[in-house]
Amino acid sequence: MNTITSRLLKGIFLLCFSLGISQDIEDSYKPEDHYTKTETTITMRDGIKLHTTIYAPKDTSKKYPILLYRTPYSCKPYGENAFRTKIGPNKFLMKEGNIVVYQDVRGRWMSEGSYDNMRAYIPNKKGKQIDESSDTYDTVDWLVQNTPNNNGRVGIWGISYPGFYANCALLDAHPAVKAVSPQAPIGDFFFDDFHHNGAYILSYWRATAVFGYEKTKNTTESWYQFPTLTSKDQYDFFLDAGPLTNLDEHFKDNFFWSQLKDHPNYDEFWQTRGIIQHLKKVKPAVMTVGGLFDAEDLYGPFETYKSIEKNSDNYNIMVFGPWGHGDWSRSKKRQSIGNVYFGDDISLGFQRNVETRFFNHFLKGNGNDNTGLPEINIYDTGKNEWSAFDVWPPKGSQKKSFFLSKDQSLGDTSSKGFVEFESNLKKPVPYSEDIKMEYSLRKYMTDDQRFAARRPDVMVYETSTLDEDVTLVGEILAKLKVATTGTDADWIVKVIDVYPDEAEDTEETQKYLKMSNYHLMVRSEVMRGRFRNDFSKPEAFVPNQKTDVNIKLQDVYHTFKKGHKIQIQIQSTWFPLIDLNPQTFVPNIFKAKASDYKNQTHRVYHDSFIEFSILK
Repeated sequence: MNTITSRLLKGIFLLCFSLGISQDIEDSYKPEDHYTKTETTITMRDGIKLHTTIYAPKDTSKKYPILLYRTPYSCKPYGENAFRTKIGPNKFLMKEGNIVVYQDVRGRWMSEGSYDNMRAYIPNKKGKQIDESSDTYDTVDWLVQNTPNNNGRVGIWGISYPGFYANCALLDAHPAVKAVSPQAPIGDFFFDDFHHNGAYILSYWRATAVFGYEKTKNTTESWYQFPTLTSKDQYDFFLDAGPLTNLDEHFKDNFFWSQLKDHPNYDEFWQTRGIIQHLKKVKPAVMTVGGLFDAEDLYGPFETYKSIEKNSDNYNIMVFGPWGHGDWSRSKKRQSIGNVYFGDDISLGFQRNVETRFFNHFLKGNGNDNTGLPEINIYDTGKNEWSAFDVWPPKGSQKKSFFLSKDQSLGDTSSKGFVEFESNLKKPVPYSEDIKMEYSLRKYMTDDQRFAARRPDVMVYETSTLDEDVTLVGEILAKLKVATTGTDADWIVKVIDVYPDEAEDTEETQKYLKMSNYHLMVRSEVMRGRFRNDFSKPEAFVPNQKTDVNIKLQDVYHTFKKGHKIQIQIQSTWFPLIDLNPQTFVPNIFKAKASDYKNQTHRVYHDSFIEFSILK
């Protein structure tokens, strides 16, 4: 396809993406009026029975594809007369008719067997060996043979943990599986959800209740309980709690909490549970979906797309919008995250013009590679508009390094010297100004960072006001040169878009804020310093010795507009998003004593730099 034709088709697609969204499916549509519901069990190769719910169109005059969703979060509501208010990936696919199937995965809710978090994939399985790939295969095999009026084609989707199960369907895929959409899939628990580069995500601590208790019988009701907390102020609660060992009393019989504590490094336990490394020679068509401000699973979707693209020869596309975790599956009119508004009907546009088209093409259409969808469909979160590319990162991007200069500017050249700050563990840097106790992290991903910029333990580096737009694409690499008076430390890098003084408030702006001079966090990441050389082999710092710490930040697509500034913040605490590093090296921070936690002084040298890819 020549360049002019390619650009024309992209333009037509993006126009269609943005139009025709105001006409919505009427709210009066009820699945029970158009579908019959059947509950059954499907026997796996090792004899374990998995609870499965099948919604089939009442119109039996034609055949339909099967859309399968495997979940650890239950097939609720249970009972053949109790219906979900929405079935399928979106309301458009629901209304036009598909056989929609939900399944409780092994060991959860009404399914038999034992549960294992991110159960390890077994290549070349023998006999009755099982994993989530084989459970998916056995389920699909049963469905195509036993579900009336199916057309022999199966699509699979899943968001978050179900996104991991969707990815499992790609391994040793059943021939009937034609299209799979992993959406915010967990890729690896050492880099998604519960850890970021080995740092424990303390704000997600309460979620341990969901994943760490084995049920004793099949059940339609929750068998786990969240811990009772003494405060609604999470900063105060976790600071008062002290070392992680003091949280043990809340999860005495929780096997996942024990696993987290017993495996602080990227050992075989975590490595075997990662799925990214197995995504090779994939055959079904894949559409990976993610949110550019997804606090929980940002690593997973980017790495899923990249691994498949590198190691397979299938139809493989990705979609990233200005969404938090799972926002694309909702139908909110104004798309915003926290204080930042991105546009109207963005999720509905995706559902109607991308997701529906993808599944229909491979499950009802001719199934060739000519879907009319671009390879890369991604939202510029600075310009607030969609773009389409043939590859990711897009052609025409160039690497540029910004040095953390001595006058705290972002410069073109390195200089001698350093800045230093005290990291006081009694007063760690908050990750948000809000007073809350979060179960699921969302808003902080776009939170105003002025409160942090004004602290003495946060180093701030900033460009002058931009005289032209600067568009960042792809990965960001921070190459820090640091030192500490201690033997361990965390290093946090934040990339921030500083708005101009004339920026206007929107209805999303919190009452105590103004968008004038707003510090929008575009991307951020932590590196637990002990893992700077090897995630499986922690290594102490030599006190006061200049040391390299490299941090890869997940991909971005963001234009810093003319009149804005690019800012970098460097800090060593981010509380209680991540747990406190004792700043003295111990074998296992989960088992550190109160006496191990000490204040230290950290240095950031002026030959440190941030490497961006800039779209020309």
